[in-house]
Amino acid sequence: MSDAILTDKRFHDDDAAREHLEALRWPDGAVCPHCGGADRQSKLEGESHRPGLYFCGHCRKQYTVTVGTVFERSKIPLHKWVLATHLICSSKKGMSAHQLHRTLGVTYKTAWFMTHRIREAMNVEVSGPLGSDGGPVEVDETYWGNTDKNNGKRGYAHKMKIVSLVERNGEKRSYHVANVTAKTVTPILRKQMSEKARLMTDESSVYTKVGREFAQHGVVNHSAGEYANGDKTTNTVESSFAILKRGLYGTFHHVSEKHLQRYATEFDFRWNTRAKLGFSDTDRANAALKGITGKRLTYRRTHSFL
Repeated sequence: MSDAILTDKRFHDDDAAREHLEALRWPDGAVCPHCGGADRQSKLEGESHRPGLYFCGHCRKQYTVTVGTVFERSKIPLHKWVLATHLICSSKKGMSAHQLHRTLGVTYKTAWFMTHRIREAMNVEVSGPLGSDGGPVEVDETYWGNTDKNNGKRGYAHKMKIVSLVERNGEKRSYHVANVTAKTVTPILRKQMSEKARLMTDESSVYTKVGREFAQHGVVNHSAGEYANGDKTTNTVESSFAILKRGLYGTFHHVSEKHLQRYATEFDFRWNTRAKLGFSDTDRANAALKGITGKRLTYRRTHSFL
């Protein structure tokens, strides 16, 4: 029987965590985050130098592996950052800041900031248009919470809206929109989908006109009780919504409109690195750690909603 993954040294020792991060960020050796120099990089190991310090022979500046990342200038031990990233990446429905602060032994405010920095690392560049091989891309919208205090309202106008595109056996991309209309949805589909793609939607008129711009527009009539007609279905994107909703309701409980896109991106990241595509929990966490470069969040917490 193999040892539990959470006993690994990188989750308990800063030196091991730093070595793990260096191997991910600099697989071919240290690279200066100030000038981009890849040669003439020296590790400073004198007694007066802090662990993990490097010197660039080009710009003559010092740096560590966290410079130029979401971890820069953090006073939180590096092994806690690595552990937090693994916990969030391995939790299918996410991990709240309250749970993280209890698990890591940090304050709630610190855990809140950590979770948002890690979500920023999960915001990776898209790989190209969906459906480039002529495959089906399912598109649908879902609704969450309330934008005002009248929780008893009927319909969806007062709710927050998310539109998602899912390539079958592939990638998912979600977007928080002000309203679900042809005007707001059409630019997203044009930018994120290949013209070769086969668009799959429900019978909503939002997709009628833009659907003509793709190789095929398959429609399932949900109002008539139809959920699949051959390969015409939106079951995949709806399955992804089920995971998102369980996380929002069961893990985070309250998510403000200001941060809704970050949470949607977090769930997209886990979907795009799921086991079905060959990713383990460690692979997923490593993918997030590779995404820490070039991203900084400096705002302070303004409310307690998660």
